[in-house]
Amino acid sequence: MLDVRRMQILRAVVSSGSVTAAAAHLGYTPSAVSQQVAALEKQAGIALLERVGRGVRPTAAGRLLTEHAATISRNVAEAETALAELRAGRTGRLAIRYFATAGASLVAPAVARFRAEHPGVRIDLRLTDPGDPLAEVAEGRADLALVIRPQTPPGDGTRLLHLLHLLHLRDDAYAAVLPAGHRLADRDVLDLADLADEPWVGSEPPGPCLEPVLAACAAAGFTPDFVVESGDYATAQGFVAAGLGIGLMPLMGLGPGTRHPGVVVREVRNPQPVRAICAAVREVSLTEPALRALVEVLREAAGAADARPM
Repeated sequence: MLDVRRMQILRAVVSSGSVTAAAAHLGYTPSAVSQQVAALEKQAGIALLERVGRGVRPTAAGRLLTEHAATISRNVAEAETALAELRAGRTGRLAIRYFATAGASLVAPAVARFRAEHPGVRIDLRLTDPGDPLAEVAEGRADLALVIRPQTPPGDGTRLLHLLHLLHLRDDAYAAVLPAGHRLADRDVLDLADLADEPWVGSEPPGPCLEPVLAACAAAGFTPDFVVESGDYATAQGFVAAGLGIGLMPLMGLGPGTRHPGVVVREVRNPQPVRAICAAVREVSLTEPALRALVEVLREAAGAADARPM
């Protein structure tokens, strides 16, 4: 393989027209420059320079290698510039995974601000279930995922969590969702045990979002009687509004634009279920300025969402 450093020395000789001038420019001795050119000629298997008076000029092979040396130099300079831009967080690509209820209140404002401040960084957003994207991040197929911190990681979840860093963004409390005419609807705050004998509408599949609900009910001394299963909060609210049962749903899933007009939302206590929303990243990725900047705007968006009243 041709020695790239020797090709740059040849380029200096051809540009300056003599070994002596190239040596002065490079800070080498003329003898060292001549030795490097001779070694490159041996590698190339063909003469690269010919003497003309007191100077030299390139052969056809010498001109060819000089042109390629110039191209290599330009490519290296472009690579250094691109790397500097990436190091500064001005370019690059970030693959983000998020779950539905985090979209409007966290992801949308955070990504909007990030794009305004880092227009050269491409954001690849993809919706996923809150417990699924850990493997994508651990394997490098995603840079960051919004997840619910699991209380009991299933399967290989424990192994994956050891490979990742979970950055806490905010806690999302659960509230009671009751039919508008329910006997408890006139109370501002309910003890969780008040709901023990009610029929329940389930809004969570088994996993990290259901765990805090079941754990809180167990602490209050009962197991909820789920008479209806639903896969999303909007549908669950429809069942509640129809009087089929009550529900316990996270506040992020009960935003003003998503509440059913036939339900009321009430705070619960003793205990209040809470799910922890985190950003899952690889430890090594935290050295990347663009990802650190994205985490920061996510934290600020989470703080703003946390300050909104129920």
